[in-house]
Amino acid sequence: MLVFLSRLLQLIQPYRFRLLAGVSLGVLAGMVEPLLMVSAKVVVDALFPTVGSATALHLPAWAPDLLRDWATQLNGHLANARSGESTKWVVALIPAVMFVRGLLGYFNNYFLQWVSIRAVTDLRVKLFTHLFTLPLSFFHKTSTGELMSRVVHDVVALQGTLSSTTVTIIKDPVTLISLLAFLLWQNPQVTLVLLLTVPICVIPIATFSRRVRRSSAAINDEFVEIAKVMQESFSGARIVKAYNLEPHVAGQFASSSRRFVSHYMRLIRSTETPGPLIEFMGSVGVAGFLLYAAGRTGAVGSPGEMLMIVGSIFSMYRPIKSLTRLHSNLEQARAASERVFQLLEIRSDLVEPAQPRPLVAAGAAVEFDRISFAYGDRPTVSDVNLTVPAGRLVALVGASGSGKTTLTNLLLRFYDPQQGAVRIGGTDIRDVHSRDLRNQIAVVTQETILFNDTMRNNIALGRPGATEAEIVAAARHAHAHEFIVEKPQGYDTMIGEKGVALSGGQRQRLAIARAILKDAPILVLDEATSALDTESERAVQAALEDLMVGRTTICIAHRLSTIQKADLIVVMEQGRIVETGTHAELLAHGRVYRKLHDLQFNV
Repeated sequence: MLVFLSRLLQLIQPYRFRLLAGVSLGVLAGMVEPLLMVSAKVVVDALFPTVGSATALHLPAWAPDLLRDWATQLNGHLANARSGESTKWVVALIPAVMFVRGLLGYFNNYFLQWVSIRAVTDLRVKLFTHLFTLPLSFFHKTSTGELMSRVVHDVVALQGTLSSTTVTIIKDPVTLISLLAFLLWQNPQVTLVLLLTVPICVIPIATFSRRVRRSSAAINDEFVEIAKVMQESFSGARIVKAYNLEPHVAGQFASSSRRFVSHYMRLIRSTETPGPLIEFMGSVGVAGFLLYAAGRTGAVGSPGEMLMIVGSIFSMYRPIKSLTRLHSNLEQARAASERVFQLLEIRSDLVEPAQPRPLVAAGAAVEFDRISFAYGDRPTVSDVNLTVPAGRLVALVGASGSGKTTLTNLLLRFYDPQQGAVRIGGTDIRDVHSRDLRNQIAVVTQETILFNDTMRNNIALGRPGATEAEIVAAARHAHAHEFIVEKPQGYDTMIGEKGVALSGGQRQRLAIARAILKDAPILVLDEATSALDTESERAVQAALEDLMVGRTTICIAHRLSTIQKADLIVVMEQGRIVETGTHAELLAHGRVYRKLHDLQFNV
């Protein structure tokens, strides 16, 4: 728990001045509580005087002179009130004290909530930013639903706890200590007797705290499962409907939701049970006090003093109950935050160089020098030697799983090879900052990635800050301008999530326009024309041929018709290079490439 609290303090530290203001106001608000009891005592004794009752307010000898002077003036007014001269003024004491307490409590809550929401927002931004510093392998091993649960649900749980904690952890302990000191000052013997019930109140807290911790962890796990089902079902909605899987996914969601409810209600029982128990024990203590007072007439004092003591006792159990809830909230937040901080502690295995070298990719060759790489225990490429000359087009062909895409992933430094090195212009890319490297590579993948934004903004992602003319020119080169202007809003048309409002060919052409706009010296085409019809493929292929002039291009292709003009065709099989040459040379060899060609063209 101490580690968790220290982490909370680190989150709040940037806002320490507002925190200090909120804490100071909380301390004052807590100290006003005994003043309310005094006010009630004074008013009751003034309005309902009894024989021998003392209406005057007495302060101890160690009280400051300012308070003693104030008490002297107040006693004068109380004497007048008892004679009926200023009764209304005395009655106004209670609403005046309540107003002061409410005002202090409002600003205490406002400042501490201000601090907590900003601290937790900083944590959410930090977590989201940190996730994108991790390598691509992390996202392959972690589900999207789980990450969404961490960033949204777990951080929200922490936010709720931090908001309530910062308010409760300052004000309520001060209130409790102030009331206890006040009671000891007024009637030490009675107070010590009443305090015998306090240790009993600790028993429910200790008993149920372990249940709260277990239930909170189970709730977080079930929320992850719910998020996973939602993400997979929504992203695969087409398959769900095509195979009539609606009852199946609905059943999964309902099952996870029922388990979530079960754990949640167990948490509620563990959180809420201590409160009534504490209140019951407190009422037993008050009942004992009343019996004590009834059997010893005059031992307690006037009706006002009796009301003051009883009211103080009941007021003490409210902060005790709040602190009990605080403990439960801290256990919930600790269970949620552990996963958040675990993610923050993950470090990328792709270490950025301490002193990165500048990279000049224009006019530079790309070299794969004795590359070997495996995803876990599964070898993907083995001892690959390949040089892509500057300004040339090299095509990678082969069956699925032969290692073609792995080479481009290594070039983009999504992974580092276990053996060998990837060099651009003789510079090992591990000596270059990854942002500098990727700024000089444009990518069009087989899986078209578009965002739920306008067509203009999706193209502009290739080069933020590009002018309208440059965006339109890129769209024209990709043969996308024609279908864009046919839309009612033109370039301002929203394309929906993943470009759902567009056809497959239109989505691909937008992605190509984005790569054209980037105007990078190295171009990676991973089945860039696979989703196009024959007519669009020819048009886009011509645009790509213009784009590839003077650029170093690596093209992954299954459709051999798109790479016949390549300067070099590299045939891969089971992670190794088995053939290289031009289209004509490889056909003449009559080996693997010839077989692939004959299969595609039905020769």
